[in-house]
Amino acid sequence: MGSMSSRGHQTEAQVVMMGLDSAGKTTLLYKLKGHPPLETLPTIGFNVEPLEAPGHVSLTLWDVGGQTQLRASWKDYLEGMDILVYVLDSTDEARLPEAVAELTKVLDHPNMASIPFLVLANKQEAPDALPLPEIRDRLGLERFPDRCWELRACSALTGEGLPEALQSLRSLLKSHSSCVSR
Repeated sequence: MGSMSSRGHQTEAQVVMMGLDSAGKTTLLYKLKGHPPLETLPTIGFNVEPLEAPGHVSLTLWDVGGQTQLRASWKDYLEGMDILVYVLDSTDEARLPEAVAELTKVLDHPNMASIPFLVLANKQEAPDALPLPEIRDRLGLERFPDRCWELRACSALTGEGLPEALQSLRSLLKSHSSCVSR
């Protein structure tokens, strides 16, 4: 698929976006592209879109379907990736343990050994959304001290938190070799 390279002052990176079905991955992808919110269907396979991020960063985002039967193929999307974006539904407390288990499987894959990751706690606009500190604790992100990662709150519907998410992607890519967990 490719890997991060630099042409002059432009950085190019391959980004894989994963998470359980209905987490909002496709809605996030199209919101990041500047499209108005749209009704989406479950992703069968993947969507791939180029995205220009601030600071001369050109991203190719791979939005991979999250239904149970598709997760076995997630490993096929990990080779050559520069960063993982893991999206979770902040309102789906019942499936949080399943989301943690799937994130752990992805991070334990050999191709992900030194790959930084960004967890986007989506649907933060909802009144029943879990707060970020609770999500951080429940995900157990502190158990990845050797990994470069960030956790950000966002809303695919309102766009809140997405500029910060793009900045996080840029920072994670830039400091990938010397990053320390936060």
